[in-house]
Amino acid sequence: MSSFTDLGVPARLADVLAGLAIETPTPIQRATLPDALAGRDVLGRGRTGSGKTLAFLIPVVARLSGGPRARAGAPRALVLAPTRELAAQIDTALRPLAAAAGLTSCTVFGGVGQNPQVAAIRRGVDIVVACPGRLEDLLDQGHCSLAHVKITVLDEADHMADLGFLPAVRRLIGQTPAGGQRMLFSATLDKAIDTLVRQYLSKPAVHEADSAQSPVGTMTHHVLHVERDSRLPVLVDLSSAPGRTVVFTRTKHGAKALARQLNRAGVPTVELHGNLSQNARTRNLDDFQTDRATALVATDIAARGIHVDNVALVIHADPPADHKAYLHRSGRTARAGNSGTVVTLATTEQLREVTQLARAAGIKPTTTRVASADHPLLAALAPGTRSLTSPVTAVQAQTRAIPAQRQPAGEDRGTESTPRAGRRRGRRQAGNQSRGAGRATAARPAAATGSRSATATATASRSATASRSTTATTRAGSPDRQAGGSPAQGSGSRPTHSAAAFSARRGR
Repeated sequence: MSSFTDLGVPARLADVLAGLAIETPTPIQRATLPDALAGRDVLGRGRTGSGKTLAFLIPVVARLSGGPRARAGAPRALVLAPTRELAAQIDTALRPLAAAAGLTSCTVFGGVGQNPQVAAIRRGVDIVVACPGRLEDLLDQGHCSLAHVKITVLDEADHMADLGFLPAVRRLIGQTPAGGQRMLFSATLDKAIDTLVRQYLSKPAVHEADSAQSPVGTMTHHVLHVERDSRLPVLVDLSSAPGRTVVFTRTKHGAKALARQLNRAGVPTVELHGNLSQNARTRNLDDFQTDRATALVATDIAARGIHVDNVALVIHADPPADHKAYLHRSGRTARAGNSGTVVTLATTEQLREVTQLARAAGIKPTTTRVASADHPLLAALAPGTRSLTSPVTAVQAQTRAIPAQRQPAGEDRGTESTPRAGRRRGRRQAGNQSRGAGRATAARPAAATGSRSATATATASRSATASRSTTATTRAGSPDRQAGGSPAQGSGSRPTHSAAAFSARRGR
Protein backbone atom coordinates (compact mmCIF):
# COMPACT_ATOMS: atom_id res chain seq x y z
CA MET A 1 0.00 0.00 0.00
CA SER A 2 1.32 3.46 -0.96
CA SER A 3 2.60 5.90 1.63
CA PHE A 4 2.25 9.68 1.40
CA THR A 5 5.84 10.09 0.22
CA ASP A 6 5.24 7.43 -2.47
CA LEU A 7 2.44 9.65 -3.79
CA GLY A 8 4.77 12.66 -4.05
CA VAL A 9 4.00 14.40 -0.76
CA PRO A 10 7.04 16.37 0.49
CA ALA A 11 8.83 14.67 3.38
CA ARG A 12 8.28 17.51 5.84
CA LEU A 13 4.51 17.38 5.27
CA ALA A 14 4.53 13.59 5.57
CA ASP A 15 6.33 14.01 8.90
CA VAL A 16 3.61 16.38 10.10
CA LEU A 17 0.96 13.83 9.15
CA ALA A 18 2.87 11.05 10.91
CA GLY A 19 2.96 13.21 14.04
CA LEU A 20 -0.82 13.37 13.83
CA ALA A 21 -0.99 9.55 13.51
CA ILE A 22 -1.99 9.84 9.84
CA GLU A 23 0.34 7.50 7.99
CA THR A 24 -1.79 5.67 5.43
CA PRO A 25 -3.58 7.57 2.65
CA THR A 26 -7.29 6.92 2.19
CA PRO A 27 -8.61 5.80 -1.21
CA ILE A 28 -9.63 9.32 -2.27
CA GLN A 29 -6.20 10.63 -1.24
CA ARG A 30 -4.35 7.90 -3.15
CA ALA A 31 -6.44 8.64 -6.22
CA THR A 32 -6.20 12.45 -6.30
CA LEU A 33 -2.86 13.42 -4.73
CA PRO A 34 -0.56 12.68 -7.70
CA ASP A 35 -2.63 14.78 -10.11
CA ALA A 36 -3.28 17.55 -7.58
CA LEU A 37 0.40 17.79 -6.66
CA ALA A 38 1.23 18.04 -10.36
CA GLY A 39 -1.01 21.11 -10.67
CA ARG A 40 -3.85 19.56 -12.66
CA ASP A 41 -7.47 20.53 -12.17
CA VAL A 42 -9.15 17.78 -10.14
CA LEU A 43 -12.71 16.59 -9.65
CA GLY A 44 -12.85 14.27 -6.66
CA ARG A 45 -15.93 12.38 -5.53
CA GLY A 46 -16.02 10.55 -2.24
CA ARG A 47 -18.52 9.96 0.51
CA THR A 48 -18.57 11.90 3.76
CA GLY A 49 -15.65 10.94 5.99
CA SER A 50 -13.47 9.62 3.17
CA GLY A 51 -10.56 12.04 3.76
CA LYS A 52 -11.31 14.64 1.10
CA THR A 53 -10.05 17.54 3.26
CA LEU A 54 -6.42 16.38 3.31
CA ALA A 55 -6.74 15.37 -0.34
CA PHE A 56 -6.84 19.05 -1.28
CA LEU A 57 -5.00 20.67 1.65
CA ILE A 58 -1.77 18.73 1.09
CA PRO A 59 -1.43 19.87 -2.56
CA VAL A 60 -2.36 23.45 -1.67
CA VAL A 61 0.39 23.68 0.95
CA ALA A 62 2.95 21.77 -1.10
CA ARG A 63 2.47 23.91 -4.21
CA LEU A 64 2.50 27.24 -2.34
CA SER A 65 5.55 26.50 -0.18
CA GLY A 66 8.71 28.21 -1.35
CA GLY A 67 6.80 30.77 -3.39
CA PRO A 68 6.64 34.55 -2.96
CA ARG A 69 5.08 36.02 0.16
CA ALA A 70 1.43 36.94 -0.01
CA ARG A 71 0.65 40.57 -0.74
CA ALA A 72 -1.51 42.65 1.54
CA GLY A 73 -5.16 41.98 0.73
CA ALA A 74 -4.30 39.39 -1.95
CA PRO A 75 -4.33 35.72 -0.85
CA ARG A 76 -2.57 33.07 -2.95
CA ALA A 77 -5.09 30.26 -2.40
CA LEU A 78 -8.82 30.16 -1.74
CA VAL A 79 -10.84 27.33 -0.20
CA LEU A 80 -14.63 27.76 -0.30
CA ALA A 81 -16.84 25.87 2.16
CA PRO A 82 -20.63 25.95 2.65
CA THR A 83 -20.80 26.39 6.45
CA ARG A 84 -18.90 28.20 9.18
CA GLU A 85 -18.21 25.03 11.12
CA LEU A 86 -16.72 23.30 8.09
CA ALA A 87 -14.57 26.34 7.27
CA ALA A 88 -13.24 26.37 10.84
CA GLN A 89 -12.47 22.66 10.76
CA ILE A 90 -10.69 22.93 7.41
CA ASP A 91 -8.52 25.68 8.87
CA THR A 92 -7.80 23.55 11.95
CA ALA A 93 -6.59 20.70 9.71
CA LEU A 94 -4.60 23.18 7.61
CA ARG A 95 -2.66 24.93 10.35
CA PRO A 96 -0.04 22.27 11.21
CA LEU A 97 0.70 21.73 7.51
CA ALA A 98 0.89 25.46 6.83
CA ALA A 99 3.15 26.04 9.84
CA ALA A 100 5.61 23.41 8.59
CA ALA A 101 5.76 25.15 5.22
CA GLY A 102 5.94 28.68 6.64
CA LEU A 103 2.53 29.68 5.30
CA THR A 104 -0.31 31.62 6.91
CA SER A 105 -4.08 31.15 6.78
CA CYS A 106 -7.29 32.72 8.04
CA THR A 107 -11.02 32.02 8.00
CA VAL A 108 -13.69 34.32 6.58
CA PHE A 109 -17.33 33.71 7.49
CA GLY A 110 -20.34 35.49 8.93
CA GLY A 111 -21.84 35.41 12.39
CA VAL A 112 -18.80 37.13 13.89
CA GLY A 113 -17.27 40.57 13.51
CA GLN A 114 -15.39 41.14 10.27
CA ASN A 115 -12.62 43.38 11.64
CA PRO A 116 -10.23 40.55 12.69
CA GLN A 117 -10.74 38.91 9.30
CA VAL A 118 -10.04 42.19 7.49
CA ALA A 119 -6.92 42.78 9.60
CA ALA A 120 -5.55 39.31 8.80
CA ILE A 121 -6.10 39.77 5.06
CA ARG A 122 -4.51 43.22 5.11
CA ARG A 123 -1.40 41.80 6.80
CA GLY A 124 -1.06 39.37 3.92
CA VAL A 125 -2.27 35.79 4.16
CA ASP A 126 -1.40 32.85 1.93
CA ILE A 127 -4.59 30.78 2.23
CA VAL A 128 -8.13 32.01 2.89
CA VAL A 129 -10.79 29.48 3.94
CA ALA A 130 -14.13 31.19 3.41
CA CYS A 131 -17.90 30.96 3.17
CA PRO A 132 -19.18 32.70 0.02
CA GLY A 133 -21.44 35.30 1.65
CA ARG A 134 -18.94 37.04 3.92
CA LEU A 135 -16.14 36.82 1.32
CA GLU A 136 -18.31 38.58 -1.24
CA ASP A 137 -19.01 41.32 1.30
CA LEU A 138 -15.28 41.87 1.93
CA LEU A 139 -14.64 41.98 -1.80
CA ASP A 140 -17.43 44.51 -2.30
CA GLN A 141 -15.94 46.66 0.49
CA GLY A 142 -12.51 46.58 -1.17
CA HIS A 143 -10.77 44.69 1.64
CA CYS A 144 -9.69 41.75 -0.50
CA SER A 145 -8.74 40.85 -4.06
CA LEU A 146 -8.70 37.42 -5.71
CA ALA A 147 -6.49 38.55 -8.61
CA HIS A 148 -3.45 36.68 -7.26
CA VAL A 149 -5.13 33.41 -6.30
CA LYS A 150 -3.08 30.52 -7.66
CA ILE A 151 -5.21 27.63 -6.37
CA THR A 152 -8.99 27.54 -5.84
CA VAL A 153 -10.75 24.71 -4.01
CA LEU A 154 -14.49 24.15 -3.75
CA ASP A 155 -15.33 21.73 -0.94
CA GLU A 156 -18.73 20.03 -0.48
CA ALA A 157 -19.81 21.39 -3.84
CA ASP A 158 -23.12 19.54 -3.79
CA HIS A 159 -24.00 21.10 -0.44
CA MET A 160 -23.16 24.51 -1.92
CA ALA A 161 -25.75 23.78 -4.58
CA ASP A 162 -28.32 22.64 -2.00
CA LEU A 163 -27.90 25.90 -0.07
CA GLY A 164 -28.22 28.07 -3.18
CA PHE A 165 -24.59 29.24 -3.11
CA LEU A 166 -23.68 28.40 -6.71
CA PRO A 167 -24.35 31.91 -8.12
CA ALA A 168 -22.00 33.37 -5.50
CA VAL A 169 -19.47 30.61 -6.14
CA ARG A 170 -19.48 31.42 -9.86
CA ARG A 171 -18.92 35.11 -9.14
CA LEU A 172 -16.01 34.31 -6.81
CA ILE A 173 -14.30 31.80 -9.11
CA GLY A 174 -14.77 34.27 -11.95
CA GLN A 175 -12.54 36.74 -10.09
CA THR A 176 -9.62 34.28 -9.87
CA PRO A 177 -7.05 34.06 -12.69
CA ALA A 178 -8.12 31.77 -15.52
CA GLY A 179 -4.85 29.85 -15.56
CA GLY A 180 -4.90 28.87 -11.89
CA GLN A 181 -5.40 25.37 -10.55
CA ARG A 182 -8.95 24.51 -9.53
CA MET A 183 -10.11 21.54 -7.50
CA LEU A 184 -13.66 20.54 -6.77
CA PHE A 185 -14.57 17.90 -4.19
CA SER A 186 -18.06 16.58 -3.63
CA ALA A 187 -19.92 13.60 -2.24
CA THR A 188 -22.34 13.55 -5.16
CA LEU A 189 -22.29 14.97 -8.67
CA ASP A 190 -25.60 16.26 -9.97
CA LYS A 191 -26.48 18.40 -12.97
CA ALA A 192 -25.72 21.73 -11.26
CA ILE A 193 -22.23 20.58 -10.25
CA ASP A 194 -21.59 19.14 -13.71
CA THR A 195 -22.30 22.58 -15.17
CA LEU A 196 -19.82 24.16 -12.75
CA VAL A 197 -17.16 21.62 -13.71
CA ARG A 198 -17.58 22.23 -17.43
CA GLN A 199 -17.45 25.99 -16.95
CA TYR A 200 -14.45 26.38 -14.66
CA LEU A 201 -12.29 23.22 -14.68
CA SER A 202 -9.90 22.61 -17.57
CA LYS A 203 -9.52 18.96 -18.57
CA PRO A 204 -9.89 17.83 -14.95
CA ALA A 205 -8.60 14.54 -13.63
CA VAL A 206 -11.75 12.80 -12.41
CA HIS A 207 -11.45 10.42 -9.47
CA GLU A 208 -14.15 8.58 -7.56
CA ALA A 209 -12.94 6.52 -4.64
CA ASP A 210 -16.18 5.93 -2.74
CA SER A 211 -19.55 6.90 -4.13
CA ALA A 212 -22.08 8.45 -1.79
CA GLN A 213 -24.10 5.26 -1.83
CA SER A 214 -21.26 2.78 -1.43
CA PRO A 215 -21.88 0.85 1.78
CA VAL A 216 -19.71 1.44 4.82
CA GLY A 217 -18.82 -1.99 6.13
CA THR A 218 -18.36 -0.74 9.69
CA MET A 219 -21.72 1.09 9.85
CA THR A 220 -24.94 -0.68 10.89
CA HIS A 221 -28.39 0.76 10.20
CA HIS A 222 -31.55 0.26 12.27
CA VAL A 223 -35.08 1.62 12.11
CA LEU A 224 -36.96 1.70 15.40
CA HIS A 225 -40.73 1.70 14.94
CA VAL A 226 -41.93 3.75 17.93
CA GLU A 227 -45.08 5.56 18.95
CA ARG A 228 -44.95 9.24 19.81
CA ASP A 229 -45.22 8.77 23.58
CA SER A 230 -42.21 6.43 23.64
CA ARG A 231 -40.00 8.54 21.40
CA LEU A 232 -38.41 10.65 24.15
CA PRO A 233 -37.77 7.76 26.60
CA VAL A 234 -36.05 5.83 23.81
CA LEU A 235 -33.92 8.87 22.93
CA VAL A 236 -32.95 9.36 26.58
CA ASP A 237 -31.94 5.72 26.94
CA LEU A 238 -29.82 5.65 23.78
CA SER A 239 -28.11 8.99 24.36
CA SER A 240 -27.27 8.21 28.01
CA ALA A 241 -25.10 5.24 26.98
CA PRO A 242 -21.30 5.62 27.04
CA GLY A 243 -19.79 7.45 24.07
CA ARG A 244 -20.75 10.40 21.93
CA THR A 245 -24.16 10.61 20.29
CA VAL A 246 -25.31 12.96 17.53
CA VAL A 247 -29.09 13.41 17.27
CA PHE A 248 -30.60 15.04 14.18
CA THR A 249 -33.88 16.94 13.95
CA ARG A 250 -35.47 18.60 10.93
CA THR A 251 -36.01 22.06 12.45
CA LYS A 252 -34.16 24.53 14.64
CA HIS A 253 -37.10 24.69 17.04
CA GLY A 254 -37.09 20.91 17.29
CA ALA A 255 -33.37 20.83 18.06
CA LYS A 256 -33.72 23.43 20.79
CA ALA A 257 -36.71 21.69 22.37
CA LEU A 258 -35.12 18.23 22.28
CA ALA A 259 -31.85 19.48 23.77
CA ARG A 260 -33.82 21.01 26.64
CA GLN A 261 -35.72 17.76 27.21
CA LEU A 262 -32.56 15.65 27.25
CA ASN A 263 -30.86 18.02 29.68
CA ARG A 264 -33.88 17.86 31.98
CA ALA A 265 -33.72 14.07 31.83
CA GLY A 266 -30.07 14.17 32.91
CA VAL A 267 -28.25 13.72 29.59
CA PRO A 268 -25.57 16.46 29.18
CA THR A 269 -26.61 17.88 25.83
CA VAL A 270 -25.77 20.83 23.59
CA GLU A 271 -27.44 22.00 20.41
CA LEU A 272 -26.20 23.17 17.02
CA HIS A 273 -28.40 25.06 14.57
CA GLY A 274 -28.65 28.29 12.63
CA ASN A 275 -30.48 30.31 15.29
CA LEU A 276 -27.42 30.33 17.57
CA SER A 277 -24.78 33.00 17.49
CA GLN A 278 -21.46 31.86 16.08
CA ASN A 279 -19.82 32.05 19.51
CA ALA A 280 -22.56 29.84 20.98
CA ARG A 281 -22.17 27.34 18.14
CA THR A 282 -18.42 27.23 18.70
CA ARG A 283 -18.79 26.77 22.48
CA ASN A 284 -21.36 24.01 22.06
CA LEU A 285 -19.26 22.12 19.55
CA ASP A 286 -16.24 22.47 21.85
CA ASP A 287 -18.28 21.14 24.79
CA PHE A 288 -19.18 18.11 22.71
CA GLN A 289 -15.64 17.51 21.50
CA THR A 290 -14.23 17.74 25.03
CA ASP A 291 -16.92 15.48 26.55
CA ARG A 292 -18.50 18.15 28.72
CA ALA A 293 -21.58 17.13 26.76
CA THR A 294 -22.17 13.58 25.57
CA ALA A 295 -25.02 14.36 23.16
CA LEU A 296 -25.26 16.89 20.36
CA VAL A 297 -28.71 17.73 18.95
CA ALA A 298 -28.37 19.31 15.54
CA THR A 299 -30.13 20.24 12.35
CA ASP A 300 -28.63 19.40 8.98
CA ILE A 301 -26.14 22.24 9.51
CA ALA A 302 -23.94 19.58 11.17
CA ALA A 303 -24.52 16.90 8.56
CA ARG A 304 -21.77 18.13 6.25
CA GLY A 305 -18.12 18.29 7.14
CA ILE A 306 -18.41 18.50 10.92
CA HIS A 307 -15.87 16.01 12.16
CA VAL A 308 -15.83 14.87 15.77
CA ASP A 309 -13.79 11.81 16.65
CA ASN A 310 -15.35 8.69 18.13
CA VAL A 311 -19.03 9.36 17.52
CA ALA A 312 -20.48 5.94 18.33
CA LEU A 313 -24.12 6.59 17.53
CA VAL A 314 -26.11 8.76 15.11
CA ILE A 315 -29.85 9.05 15.73
CA HIS A 316 -32.34 10.46 13.26
CA ALA A 317 -34.93 11.68 15.76
CA ASP A 318 -36.77 13.11 12.75
CA PRO A 319 -36.37 11.26 9.44
CA PRO A 320 -34.34 13.37 7.01
CA ALA A 321 -35.86 15.10 4.02
CA ASP A 322 -34.19 12.88 1.42
CA HIS A 323 -31.71 10.04 1.00
CA LYS A 324 -28.75 12.40 0.48
CA ALA A 325 -29.41 14.04 3.83
CA TYR A 326 -29.62 10.57 5.40
CA LEU A 327 -26.21 9.58 4.05
CA HIS A 328 -24.54 12.79 5.13
CA ARG A 329 -26.09 12.73 8.60
CA SER A 330 -25.06 9.12 9.03
CA GLY A 331 -21.52 9.98 7.96
CA ARG A 332 -20.87 11.56 11.37
CA THR A 333 -20.09 8.04 12.62
CA ALA A 334 -17.98 5.15 11.27
CA ARG A 335 -15.31 7.56 10.06
CA ALA A 336 -11.69 6.68 9.25
CA GLY A 337 -12.31 2.95 9.57
CA ASN A 338 -14.09 3.10 12.92
CA SER A 339 -17.39 1.35 13.53
CA GLY A 340 -20.68 3.11 14.19
CA THR A 341 -24.42 2.66 14.51
CA VAL A 342 -27.17 4.65 12.81
CA VAL A 343 -30.68 4.60 14.26
CA THR A 344 -33.78 6.15 12.70
CA LEU A 345 -36.89 6.64 14.80
CA ALA A 346 -40.11 6.30 12.82
CA THR A 347 -43.72 6.47 13.93
CA THR A 348 -46.38 4.42 12.19
CA GLU A 349 -47.15 7.38 9.93
CA GLN A 350 -43.47 7.81 9.00
CA LEU A 351 -42.56 4.16 8.46
CA ARG A 352 -43.40 4.05 4.75
CA GLU A 353 -41.47 7.26 4.10
CA VAL A 354 -38.41 5.89 5.92
CA THR A 355 -38.58 2.62 3.97
CA GLN A 356 -38.57 4.50 0.66
CA LEU A 357 -35.74 6.74 1.86
CA ALA A 358 -33.58 3.75 2.83
CA ARG A 359 -34.18 2.14 -0.56
CA ALA A 360 -33.09 5.35 -2.32
CA ALA A 361 -29.98 5.50 -0.11
CA GLY A 362 -29.06 1.95 -1.06
CA ILE A 363 -29.15 0.53 2.46
CA LYS A 364 -31.12 -2.28 4.07
CA PRO A 365 -31.76 -1.36 7.71
CA THR A 366 -33.10 -3.74 10.33
CA THR A 367 -36.59 -2.62 11.40
CA THR A 368 -37.77 -3.40 14.95
CA ARG A 369 -40.93 -2.47 16.81
CA VAL A 370 -39.91 -0.83 20.11
CA ALA A 371 -42.74 -0.18 22.55
CA SER A 372 -40.70 1.28 25.41
CA ALA A 373 -37.21 2.14 26.61
CA ASP A 374 -37.00 -1.28 28.26
CA HIS A 375 -36.65 -3.08 24.93
CA PRO A 376 -33.47 -5.23 24.97
CA LEU A 377 -32.40 -4.05 21.51
CA LEU A 378 -31.53 -0.60 22.89
CA ALA A 379 -28.79 -2.07 25.07
CA ALA A 380 -27.41 -3.87 22.02
CA LEU A 381 -27.42 -0.74 19.86
CA ALA A 382 -25.80 1.42 22.55
CA PRO A 383 -24.05 -0.93 24.98
CA GLY A 384 -22.87 0.09 28.43
CA THR A 385 -24.21 1.39 31.70
CA ARG A 386 -26.57 4.32 31.33
CA SER A 387 -25.35 7.47 33.06
CA LEU A 388 -27.72 10.32 33.93
CA THR A 389 -26.52 13.44 35.70
CA SER A 390 -28.66 15.65 37.87
CA PRO A 391 -30.68 17.94 35.60
CA VAL A 392 -29.29 20.85 37.61
CA THR A 393 -25.72 20.00 36.67
CA ALA A 394 -26.42 18.96 33.10
CA VAL A 395 -24.86 21.08 30.37
CA GLN A 396 -27.08 24.00 29.57
CA ALA A 397 -27.31 24.41 25.81
CA GLN A 398 -26.24 27.77 24.44
CA THR A 399 -29.40 29.18 22.91
CA ARG A 400 -28.79 32.87 22.36
CA ALA A 401 -30.16 33.67 18.94
CA ILE A 402 -28.95 36.50 16.74
CA PRO A 403 -31.80 38.92 15.92
CA ALA A 404 -31.89 39.33 12.17
CA GLN A 405 -31.48 43.09 12.32
CA ARG A 406 -28.34 42.77 14.46
CA GLN A 407 -26.49 40.23 12.35
CA PRO A 408 -23.08 41.47 11.25
CA ALA A 409 -22.74 42.44 7.62
CA GLY A 410 -21.70 39.52 5.49
CA GLU A 411 -23.50 36.69 7.24
CA ASP A 412 -22.81 33.58 5.18
CA ARG A 413 -26.14 33.58 3.48
CA GLY A 414 -27.99 30.33 3.03
CA THR A 415 -27.06 28.55 6.26
CA GLU A 416 -30.34 28.45 8.15
CA SER A 417 -30.91 32.17 8.49
CA THR A 418 -32.77 33.60 11.44
CA PRO A 419 -36.36 34.64 10.63
CA ARG A 420 -36.75 38.39 10.50
CA ALA A 421 -39.00 40.09 13.01
CA GLY A 422 -39.39 43.79 13.72
CA ARG A 423 -38.25 44.73 17.20
CA ARG A 424 -40.91 47.37 17.73
CA ARG A 425 -43.73 45.10 16.60
CA GLY A 426 -42.48 42.28 18.83
CA ARG A 427 -42.43 44.54 21.89
CA ARG A 428 -45.92 45.85 21.31
CA GLN A 429 -47.26 42.33 20.93
CA ALA A 430 -45.48 41.20 24.08
CA GLY A 431 -46.97 44.09 25.99
CA ASN A 432 -50.48 43.31 24.79
CA GLN A 433 -50.09 39.67 25.78
CA SER A 434 -48.82 40.69 29.20
CA ARG A 435 -51.76 42.98 29.85
CA GLY A 436 -54.19 40.32 28.67
CA ALA A 437 -52.51 37.78 30.90
CA GLY A 438 -52.81 40.23 33.80
CA ARG A 439 -56.56 40.55 33.39
CA ALA A 440 -56.94 36.77 33.26
CA THR A 441 -54.70 36.46 36.30
CA ALA A 442 -57.00 38.67 38.36
CA ALA A 443 -60.20 36.84 37.41
CA ARG A 444 -59.23 33.18 37.55
CA PRO A 445 -58.22 32.79 41.24
CA ALA A 446 -61.43 34.45 42.38
CA ALA A 447 -63.53 32.18 40.20
CA ALA A 448 -61.63 29.13 41.39
CA THR A 449 -62.19 29.89 45.11
CA GLY A 450 -65.71 31.23 44.79
CA SER A 451 -64.73 34.36 46.73
CA ARG A 452 -64.69 37.97 45.60
CA SER A 453 -63.36 39.32 48.86
CA ALA A 454 -59.77 39.64 47.73
CA THR A 455 -60.75 41.72 44.71
CA ALA A 456 -63.15 43.89 46.71
CA THR A 457 -60.53 44.55 49.38
CA ALA A 458 -57.97 45.54 46.78
CA THR A 459 -60.42 47.86 45.03
CA ALA A 460 -61.49 49.64 48.22
CA SER A 461 -57.98 50.04 49.62
CA ARG A 462 -56.12 53.32 49.10
CA SER A 463 -52.87 51.90 50.42
CA ALA A 464 -50.02 51.30 47.96
CA THR A 465 -48.76 48.50 50.22
CA ALA A 466 -52.11 46.73 50.07
CA SER A 467 -52.15 47.14 46.30
CA ARG A 468 -48.74 45.56 45.90
CA SER A 469 -49.64 42.75 48.29
CA THR A 470 -52.86 41.97 46.42
CA THR A 471 -51.00 42.03 43.08
CA ALA A 472 -48.39 39.59 44.37
CA THR A 473 -51.06 37.32 45.87
CA THR A 474 -53.08 37.37 42.67
CA ARG A 475 -50.02 36.55 40.53
CA ALA A 476 -48.93 33.72 42.79
CA GLY A 477 -52.35 32.11 42.66
CA SER A 478 -52.76 32.40 38.90
CA PRO A 479 -53.10 29.13 37.00
CA ASP A 480 -51.21 30.77 34.12
CA ARG A 481 -48.30 31.54 36.41
CA GLN A 482 -48.26 28.04 37.84
CA ALA A 483 -48.26 26.51 34.38
CA GLY A 484 -45.36 28.63 33.15
CA GLY A 485 -47.21 31.79 32.17
CA SER A 486 -47.60 33.50 28.85
CA PRO A 487 -44.64 33.39 26.47
CA ALA A 488 -44.49 37.13 26.76
CA GLN A 489 -43.94 37.02 30.49
CA GLY A 490 -40.28 36.10 30.32
CA SER A 491 -37.40 38.42 30.98
CA GLY A 492 -37.49 41.63 29.03
CA SER A 493 -41.28 41.81 28.64
CA ARG A 494 -43.49 44.47 30.22
CA PRO A 495 -44.61 43.88 33.81
CA THR A 496 -47.95 42.15 34.28
CA HIS A 497 -50.61 44.25 36.03
CA SER A 498 -53.67 42.68 37.63
CA ALA A 499 -57.15 44.25 37.44
CA ALA A 500 -57.24 44.50 41.26
CA ALA A 501 -54.05 46.53 41.38
CA PHE A 502 -55.25 48.73 38.54
CA SER A 503 -58.50 49.50 40.44
CA ALA A 504 -56.54 50.30 43.59
CA ARG A 505 -54.38 52.82 41.72
CA ARG A 506 -57.41 54.50 40.18
CA GLY A 507 -58.96 54.95 43.64
CA ARG A 508 -55.97 56.84 45.02
